[in-house]
Amino acid sequence: MSNPIEQAQSREWFYAYELPDGSTTPTYHGLNIQAIHDTRWQMLQDCLAQDLGPGRDGMSVVDLASHQGWFAWNMARSGFSPVLGIDARQQHVDDSRLIAEIYGYDQLTFQQGDVHQQGPEQLGRFDVVLMLGLLYHLEDPVGALRVCRSLCKNLCIIETQVVPGMTGYVDYGSYEFVRPLKGSFGIVDETEETHGPEASITGVCLVPSLDALMWLLRKVGFSSARVLQPPPDAYEQLRYHKRVMVAARV
Repeated sequence: MSNPIEQAQSREWFYAYELPDGSTTPTYHGLNIQAIHDTRWQMLQDCLAQDLGPGRDGMSVVDLASHQGWFAWNMARSGFSPVLGIDARQQHVDDSRLIAEIYGYDQLTFQQGDVHQQGPEQLGRFDVVLMLGLLYHLEDPVGALRVCRSLCKNLCIIETQVVPGMTGYVDYGSYEFVRPLKGSFGIVDETEETHGPEASITGVCLVPSLDALMWLLRKVGFSSARVLQPPPDAYEQLRYHKRVMVAARV
């Protein structure tokens, strides 16, 4: 049987892991997309330093839709413990567990699960909740935000694609009952891509506008939320606000 590093080298990865022997995991997209991972991690680090300071030991993390574990792994090696990653696809869980084994990170664990089925009754609550690159793949993004709030003791960081906003008023059953729009959702069809490793499970995706996301975070119970600013050399989608990263506090 091959050793864990050889196993990692035989698989295809969404992330370019730097392995202990100096090699890098082979990716199925080349290295072009690594720029978005690096930008997100830099923004995440800046937010954690500002909101939590340097003391990380004993601060728990859950990473919802952890994919192949790259952000959970980075959180673990930054001193957070314990760190739990949850992903709907068992192959992603297996890949993530292999990385944790390679690095000997006992504080880093992964399990398979549907984000909508998670709650404090099963998992407890966490100092930090991450949901990166998931929200815009869901047909029930509001339910996912409620899960984030239920699991969060302190800080929740969400990164998502956004659509252009819609403002104005709508006649709500009658011209006498007018309601302001709080934001909007764009419907995206990923039906033909549900087999893909980064696609929706159901194929029906509701992508929020930034206004909708910020309003909903307050509505589900967070006390405040702010948009994190990308660095000048950020991946273009974050630099031009086609994607956003938001930090919400309990």
